[in-house]
Amino acid sequence: MKVVIAEKPSVAREIAILLGATEKKEGYLTGNGYQVTWAFGHLVSLAMPEDYGVNGFQREALPILPNPFLLTARKVKKDKHYVRDVGAMKQLKTIDQLFKNCESIIVATDAGREGELIFRYIYEYLNCSKPFERFWISSLTEKAILNGFDNLKPGKDFDGLYQAAVGRSRADWLVGINASQALTIASGGGIYSLGRVQTPTLAIICKRFLENKSFVIKQYWQIELEHRKEFTDFKSLSTIKWEGSKQAEDALKSLQRHGTATVIAIEIKTVNEQPPLLFDLTALQKESNIKLNLTAEETLNIAQSLYEKKFISYPRTGSKYIPEDMWVEVSKLIWILEETDKFKGVVAKMKIGRLHKRIVNDLKVTDHHGLLITDKIPSALSAKEKAIYEMIAYRLLEAVSPVCIKEITNVVFQVIHYEFELKGIKIIDAGWRAIKGSFSDEEKDPLQDLPNLKIGDEVKIKSARVLEKKTTPPALYTEASLLSAMENARNQIRNEEERKVLQGTGIGTPATRAAIIETLFKRDYVKRDKKALVPSEKGLKVYELVKDMKISNVAMTSEWELNLQKIENKEEDIAKFQKEIEAFTIMITQELLALSIEVENEPELTCPRCKVQKLTIRDKLVKCKGENCNWVQFRNICGLQLNLMDLESLITKGKTSLLKGMISKSGKKFDAFIFINEVGETSFVFPEKKKWR
Repeated sequence: MKVVIAEKPSVAREIAILLGATEKKEGYLTGNGYQVTWAFGHLVSLAMPEDYGVNGFQREALPILPNPFLLTARKVKKDKHYVRDVGAMKQLKTIDQLFKNCESIIVATDAGREGELIFRYIYEYLNCSKPFERFWISSLTEKAILNGFDNLKPGKDFDGLYQAAVGRSRADWLVGINASQALTIASGGGIYSLGRVQTPTLAIICKRFLENKSFVIKQYWQIELEHRKEFTDFKSLSTIKWEGSKQAEDALKSLQRHGTATVIAIEIKTVNEQPPLLFDLTALQKESNIKLNLTAEETLNIAQSLYEKKFISYPRTGSKYIPEDMWVEVSKLIWILEETDKFKGVVAKMKIGRLHKRIVNDLKVTDHHGLLITDKIPSALSAKEKAIYEMIAYRLLEAVSPVCIKEITNVVFQVIHYEFELKGIKIIDAGWRAIKGSFSDEEKDPLQDLPNLKIGDEVKIKSARVLEKKTTPPALYTEASLLSAMENARNQIRNEEERKVLQGTGIGTPATRAAIIETLFKRDYVKRDKKALVPSEKGLKVYELVKDMKISNVAMTSEWELNLQKIENKEEDIAKFQKEIEAFTIMITQELLALSIEVENEPELTCPRCKVQKLTIRDKLVKCKGENCNWVQFRNICGLQLNLMDLESLITKGKTSLLKGMISKSGKKFDAFIFINEVGETSFVFPEKKKWR
């Protein structure tokens, strides 16, 4: 009897049906010589400090450096403590019995670093020594699953992947546990969280926010000319940027009197704009954030759902290419799209026999190939699933379409002694841009048709005007631009040598970046302002404390990611990597414990309900210290953090000042006072609207 273990029940059921294991048992399915069971994600993880006898946050216990690291069954928080998850324990017991009674194991957890870790931690925790093989696929279609079982790989082939996963897991534990406890102890109040990847990401956001806020906006003026020739209207812009409006107005009068512009330079070039590559996960998350306003986490969840429904390939991919042996499948996938109303007209115009092969590159396919649709026609999709599926399908069609050929004309005019520039873009062959009918990136290169121009031509100035402009600060990060910054972390590094070494590495991986961003929201370090990501007061406070420490250093985090890649490729030893992480942990713990943090003076407040006990003030809530009084007030109200001044006013005077910019459940902003009654119940009171007479 062979045991197949999948990552979750839904995938296990799909596999079991194809293997003929249809008899349901408690925690598994059986039949045809197979027993198919499942995990619920991470059933086993690294043990917590209390498992090593360290309870609470103890200065003298830091740094905690487990030797050896222990594994524990999944725990859940109950009251103030963590207890074992009953459901996890039950499933582990089932898996244990199946492993003990089987001949061999087939590992069918997700084909990636974390999927490998999920199985190996279970295998190690249960002290199992049975032989195992790896089931490695990139989609859950019937064809892919059957092909995967026909081509099982030896388990030892993935030892490098497992070692990299262990290295990542232990590094995150060592840095996260010790640094978070050290900063919390040093702060003297509140709970703080630091992490190997989380903190450099916070640093990127805070640094940009502060650059944006400190940017001195300067006004300047340019002159725009409007021309007309051969029934074509076009515009040019002065190369000079005047610092004063009067200078610009004086120049305008001279230009208007002159009346014509002379062509003094022309450059015409033909540009072949290559089609885009397939999506990897990060590229999909960026595109869906820009076009659909979805968060990275939402996009990943939707893509995972489409994968489990067999409509797309494995989403947690870091590659934008496919291997050579998959090329024959591409035309079949395109014909599948022709059967749908949405893509029928588009596919009909494509030359299937002359597809562009830019996406084929065996050397650039990592664990998984670029995102593809499958041969299963989608049905019963939600609106968001449909939008993501169509995004992936459109990208496939674009990726295999011909280049877009553009003619770009740069012209320089002279009027008196002033120079004016304009750019004309003409589409010679739309190529891949015809797929969606988008012929330019409007913000960068708007299309502008030009008449035939040559040096020496005089063109009449139809009209002229002064444009008042302002210098723009560095843009605040959106999720899309933050994902780019994380992916291309080397661009944040000033040292040229370090940048060269870290080329091609980022912070986090495509599979983890969404979770890192979500963690910053959960920690109340970052909040959304429309599409922009801005640090909270707490986030900025943490950044100011650690910005000069290595824990916020993007270069070091990128270097660790590079080391993990080397471990995966069996080019580096995990023991060496762990020693480096432990040395860093000792150093950062000492640095954090030595911090002298100015603690904000907290007001001494009496409980509004029992009128006897004092209140405990925390970052997220305020609560009564009395054992018999359960009064609690959360400080985050409709997206706004209640500061100490308003909190004191609420408890002592019965109301806050006018709180502006709160967000309702429907997403609308509103302003209101918060009132509290004699039994500690709060309510909104809205300001009276001004009456117009």
